Amino acid sequence: MAKKLSFKDYLTVDYAPGEPEQTKLNAKKRKKDSGEATTESTVDEALTLQQRQKRSRQMRKYKSRMKIGRERAARKMADPKRLKKRARKQARKAVVSKITKGQDKGEMSFSRKKDIEKRMEKPAIQARIDRNARKLIKVVRKQEMERKRNRGKGDKK
Repeated sequence: MAKKLSFKDYLTVDYAPGEPEQTKLNAKKRKKDSGEATTESTVDEALTLQQRQKRSRQMRKYKSRMKIGRERAARKMADPKRLKKRARKQARKAVVSKITKGQDKGEMSFSRKKDIEKRMEKPAIQARIDRNARKLIKVVRKQEMERKRNRGKGDKK
């Protein structure tokens, strides 16, 4: 379902005062496109080759926007939701590592990866991931604090 329009959607705004018309048009398109991304529903099915290629082209198109977003996010402290997501990711990675006996995922065949993903879907393994993630939240938070502390000290590339 489409997002309801707000009062601000009806206002005509000069998106980039003093900029060329093309720049203004691009800014307006970016604002319009940002609303579309939120209406997309997520699907758990694997992508077909055509979908993968389409997604590749899409990501190439949004590469610079994503880079700017990453840079902005790097300046901020991660919120609890993001910390939980990171902890869950680390816990999941640890379980996968244990199942594969430390084998790198890049060296595995697609069928092997698919089998592992199928095993990861089981409720017992999901419960283990959840348990480990809860324990890892403290560790992830400390890592984030350390990252923020050392942000200005490291050499920039």
